[in-house]
Amino acid sequence: MAPLLLVLLLPALLPPPPPAPAPAPAPPPARGAPRGRGHNGRDWTGGRGSLPGVPGGTRRPHLSPPQDGMQLLEEPQNWPPRIRCSDACDPLALETNSTRCLQRIRQALQHYRDLLGSDIFRDQPQPQLETTMEQLLRHVQRQIQRHLALKRLRSFAAVMSRVFNHSAR
Repeated sequence: MAPLLLVLLLPALLPPPPPAPAPAPAPPPARGAPRGRGHNGRDWTGGRGSLPGVPGGTRRPHLSPPQDGMQLLEEPQNWPPRIRCSDACDPLALETNSTRCLQRIRQALQHYRDLLGSDIFRDQPQPQLETTMEQLLRHVQRQIQRHLALKRLRSFAAVMSRVFNHSAR
């Protein structure tokens, strides 16, 4: 139960995020530009503004140009491992085989542990967070070792039963 408590307390140990920048006000529509209204006067844009240069288009914040100059599809170097569908971390897959999911979680924990120990946090060390990450990493590694040991024991038992079944004939 202690590892679950560590996972639940982990967000409390993180420093608060920086305040989010205020959204920029929408520019007023150009004269003569369509305002998203159909022939019967209904607003078909659902109250959303238009994209600049796209008449009648809706605003899509996920397609807006990045503010810090970083490309949307570009990932920084040493990006942490992401949990993907192929890692089988969904509840049904975890019931049958959790090895891939646990290995991905272990990789991410190792990445964050290394990141906390890097020069990025030299000015502001996070000893409680580092300790918690180490404990979580040990717990996940223990779970992987248990799973692999039980898997090998099951395989050994299957081979052993074939041997004894064959010799009993």
